[in-house]
Amino acid sequence: MNRYARQITLPEIGEAGQEKLRRASVLIVGAGGLGSPASLYLAAAGVGTLGLIDFDRVDATNLHRQILYGTSDVGRPKLEAAKERLEDLNPDVRVVAHPARLTSENALEILANYDLVIDGTDNFATRYLVNDACMLLGKPNVYGSVFRFDGQVSVFATEQGPCYRCLYPERPPPGLVPSCAEGGVLGILPGVIGSLQATEAIKLITGVGEVLAGRLLLFDALRATFRTMQVRKRCHEHAKITHLINYEEYCNPVQQTDITPAELAAQLSAGADIVLIDVREPYEWNAGHLESATHIPLNQVPQRLADIPKDRDVVLICRSGARSAHAQDHLIRQHGYTRVKNLIGGMHRWAREVDPKITVA
Repeated sequence: MNRYARQITLPEIGEAGQEKLRRASVLIVGAGGLGSPASLYLAAAGVGTLGLIDFDRVDATNLHRQILYGTSDVGRPKLEAAKERLEDLNPDVRVVAHPARLTSENALEILANYDLVIDGTDNFATRYLVNDACMLLGKPNVYGSVFRFDGQVSVFATEQGPCYRCLYPERPPPGLVPSCAEGGVLGILPGVIGSLQATEAIKLITGVGEVLAGRLLLFDALRATFRTMQVRKRCHEHAKITHLINYEEYCNPVQQTDITPAELAAQLSAGADIVLIDVREPYEWNAGHLESATHIPLNQVPQRLADIPKDRDVVLICRSGARSAHAQDHLIRQHGYTRVKNLIGGMHRWAREVDPKITVA
């Protein structure tokens, strides 16, 4: 009663609402910029069971926005550090760690154990996966996203509300939307959006207020403005969700000019004559790179064509495959290259599928 006194004092919450929070279970997908404030505030609010799913380790580049972690946590598995911090914040909360990548194979089994899901991911493949799994299981999906100075929040997959596919019926073309690593993000922005996601979760659990189902909340940090737009339920207009698919292939369809990390690793092991060009920024390169690669940051590609041969097979590399796709398009369209491929999923996927020991900034 002492811990939650200020919250119980609210007539809309009271002891009954606090008991609902104690009995509730929330899964947070991604223990990063959005998952950090969401998990901290839900633990502080007294949500009985918090599940966290993530497979990454704490990196120094995380610390300006991922407030679950401190400098001493760099190099540790995120969930190990997160569980320790959350249990220290509120020892009465049960923290369940799922140290894995959410996939079509494990999503339904993991999500089935929770009342609702907070989507704290940063890529379209996992967002579609979370949405479809929530739709199949009938679990509310509290969505959030951030980019540069802008954020979005909504609630999808409620009984009467729209789903994520009602907002984005089709995946965006690969490489069209850069990641936060590529486009940047104001460190405090995930704190704002993640806190709003936690607020929506508490409203869903306690039944107070009006949740964002059917509405998309847009936050502009530069102008300090909030606005909402209506999102109609249009589930009858997009393909019916009957099962989970391969979302990596759905969002990143492999073209003839692309190559997967497994394919590249096999060709390199076989001694193939391939020129590797890493177009990431210097801090990313310094964190970890392929031994035989040449470093040419994306903005230097037009000036360093002499270092990119036309008569040999070339593979372009970045963190997620977006910047390298831009470089590939530039070389093909502007300079007539015909033997240049893009590493699908970039170093992030290479670390996941080929070499988990490599550090990816």
